[in-house]
Amino acid sequence: MPYRRLPNTDSARIRAMKSALDKGDKIHPFKLAYNQDIYVKIKSFLPQFEKAVLSQKQALSLQATRNKAYLNLMSKAQMYLSHFVQVLNFAILREEQPKSIRQYFGLNINDKRVPSLNTEEEIIEKGRLIIEGERKRTQEGKNPLLNPSISLVKIHYEKFTEAYRYQKQLKENSYKAQLKVASLRMKADQLILDVWNQVEKYHENYNPAQKRMFATEYGLVYIFRKNEKKEKENMFQLSA
Repeated sequence: MPYRRLPNTDSARIRAMKSALDKGDKIHPFKLAYNQDIYVKIKSFLPQFEKAVLSQKQALSLQATRNKAYLNLMSKAQMYLSHFVQVLNFAILREEQPKSIRQYFGLNINDKRVPSLNTEEEIIEKGRLIIEGERKRTQEGKNPLLNPSISLVKIHYEKFTEAYRYQKQLKENSYKAQLKVASLRMKADQLILDVWNQVEKYHENYNPAQKRMFATEYGLVYIFRKNEKKEKENMFQLSA
């Protein structure tokens, strides 16, 4: 026997409820295979569910669209901060600057490595220390490091941090939209289940094939197992 499969995606849930409503709009209430109370509930609930699903899709789409530009800004900030520290290390290597200069930037005076800038948080924190450290040095009358200058580093750093805040807001919006849809799915599933149970009950005196045929008009979905599909195909071939 084919088995009934309830919707497992939001699009399928919407289709199922629309199919039930479509029958409710066309058939007299006394002839409808499910009761009017459920019809009224679906008619009220479906627009709310559709709106939540659409909002979720729009939030995720906007986040994805902005992500490429965001990653580019992140890469630029990483590069300029890394190059600034490399210039600093070369100046120390050439003995143009003392090792102690690293302290201005929150670095260990004996650590010749560029600090890790692999995560957003590292870029924000290390960038803040580097920019603040160079500001403090120049205020003390010391010659600024160049190629890149700290002003150029700061431009790319601030572009990134601004994009980071915006992208974080987009993520929060997407998360809230997902929670909203998730909170409505249980009610959607229950309404669909109630409709499908009542529709099958209404047609219980028909043979299985007729019962499935009438039920599918209300949006019910039946899945044939592999052996049942072969049997169905063989029946069509014999009748041809």
